[in-house]
Amino acid sequence: MAQFDQRWQKVSGSQHNYIVGRDLNFGAVQNPVDFVSELEKLKGEVVRARQESILDKKKATDVEYQITKAAQEAEETRPDKKTILDHLKAAKSLVEGIPAIEGLVTAIVGAIATVQTLFH
Repeated sequence: MAQFDQRWQKVSGSQHNYIVGRDLNFGAVQNPVDFVSELEKLKGEVVRARQESILDKKKATDVEYQITKAAQEAEETRPDKKTILDHLKAAKSLVEGIPAIEGLVTAIVGAIATVQTLFH
């Protein structure tokens, strides 16, 4: 489980730390079908973050789009590694810097690492 050092953090108002679902595990991915399945779970986490008002509707839509495009490319007969990485990096850049969803960023980083080893 990820841990974050929150010493010296100043909070005004209420704080909500978003936790990514426990069943999301890019480290267990063995093939493109598993990878796409994990990306679908990741999209579910984005939806949940939107429903909990952690991500605004527009940003959540953009993140979901990038994850969907990565999944579509991964399902191709000859998936293009660079295209998948580009979409995942775009998704990551959309959610970076939002302290409440650092777990989502960590999950996307896991997806990116999986692409590096799974696709040639």
